[in-house]
Amino acid sequence: MTHDENLKTDKEWKEILTPEQYRVTRKAGTEKAFIGKYYEHKENGLYTCVCCNEKLFSSKTKFDSGTGWPSFWQPLNNDRVEERRDFRLGAVRTEVLCKKCGAHLGHVFMEGPPPTGLRYCINSVALDFEKAQEEGPDSTND
Repeated sequence: MTHDENLKTDKEWKEILTPEQYRVTRKAGTEKAFIGKYYEHKENGLYTCVCCNEKLFSSKTKFDSGTGWPSFWQPLNNDRVEERRDFRLGAVRTEVLCKKCGAHLGHVFMEGPPPTGLRYCINSVALDFEKAQEEGPDSTND
């Protein structure tokens, strides 16, 4: 775990992020379902961490889970996300964080499609998007 960007103070995060981005990414909040800007987003490209710009998920692994949040069946690279047990809300879940800065992204569940069977349920407000270049089929690869 590196969390380089976690060296910012709480005050610095509040100055950089919107109140909703701060609530979700720095305080482990959750945005309301079905309203996030990337829930029905269909463009090709990469989803990045809103806090540190780390590339996290590819549009190639995004799917419509019907849950109200952007869902992916795998991260771009397992070394870019961290998973840890979350005991909040009285249930055991697996929280997903940006490994670089420690931002709370969402949760992962064992109810996704093949080939992984995983559903990374991610808050839109925790993400930015980099549209793929039109140059070739591997333009979303890092």
